[in-house]
Amino acid sequence: MKSPNSFARLSRITLQTGAVCAVLCVMAVSVSASSLVKFNAPGAGTGAGQGTESLAISATGVLAGYYIDSGSVLHGFARTSNGTITAIDAPGAGTAAGEGTLAYSINRGGTITGYYIDASGVIHGFVRSAGGAITSFDAPGAGTGSGQGTLAANINTAGVIAGYYIDASTVFHGFVRAANGTFTSFDAPGAGTGTDQGTLAGGVDCINTAGAITGVYLDSSSVYHGYVRSATGSITTFDVTGAGTGSGQGTQVSGINDTGTIVGEGIDDNGALHGYVRAVSGTFTIFNVTGAGTGSGQGTEPENINASGAAVGQYIDANGVNHGFERTAGGSIATGNVPGAGTASGQGTVPSSNSANGQIDGYYINAAGAFESFLFVP
Repeated sequence: MKSPNSFARLSRITLQTGAVCAVLCVMAVSVSASSLVKFNAPGAGTGAGQGTESLAISATGVLAGYYIDSGSVLHGFARTSNGTITAIDAPGAGTAAGEGTLAYSINRGGTITGYYIDASGVIHGFVRSAGGAITSFDAPGAGTGSGQGTLAANINTAGVIAGYYIDASTVFHGFVRAANGTFTSFDAPGAGTGTDQGTLAGGVDCINTAGAITGVYLDSSSVYHGYVRSATGSITTFDVTGAGTGSGQGTQVSGINDTGTIVGEGIDDNGALHGYVRAVSGTFTIFNVTGAGTGSGQGTEPENINASGAAVGQYIDANGVNHGFERTAGGSIATGNVPGAGTASGQGTVPSSNSANGQIDGYYINAAGAFESFLFVP
């Protein structure tokens, strides 16, 4: 799966041109306190593999994500626009290393969804109201063994949640949970039925306001393919030009915006990543950020696309270092790094999402291998 990106996070258990330049060029040079804020959740660890990862931003500037404490336990968080951080620990979440709560998505009303891992390693979905009330849930058919269960990925403005569950045979299946708690499961045509195969709905924005869902499926050869599912349930599959056909290769998907435009990347026969934008018509635009490496696990990796068609993500250079980028709907690309980001392989800057008004959140990996989060407000 993509690394580091939305699907990798879900598998942890297992603007105009000038505005874009203002965003990312500021990251690389001097930054005023009012434009770029770096933060860590109280209680976040500072060792390698610990720290704070901001994953999603609402239209009002509220952030959602998770932090890993010094004992490697996970805790969700919500951060208000004034900087107040509230920890989120779902009832039933485990308290040992690798267990805990991950807040993964937030909608415009401030409702958060995600999942938690209990003391037996089983995964359960949850939804948290803007007022702080938490409801946990399990998709029908979800397995009850370690590494199995329900992974909620995204919630739209109507309170509809999309995600996937892992059954008792460790096969993936997509689901939709209506605001009233009713579940609908689905499988993309061509999805494999073997271990670690099947249908995944995932990404910070994998369901839009209209209820269209996007994600990937793994076929019987463990090759990735993209799909989009309409609100009425019809599924269209797709493959980006140049995507490889070997195990772990193919078409990855990161998100869909309210116009139905999809962003993601293709993994070629050499394992290199190439970004793409897929229009509602099905037309692809493939792009590679200047400086992106061409080796296995290197290249261009979009993470999110906002309503105006601006995409953010990271590119991985030939040394394995992550760098942030933003691409406008017109195709202009700006790049940059958050001050303090490490410069060794596996370190660097990872933008996670961008709001309609141009705010960008994400995290960076410092020289110690710890995660720290950032928010840019243009």
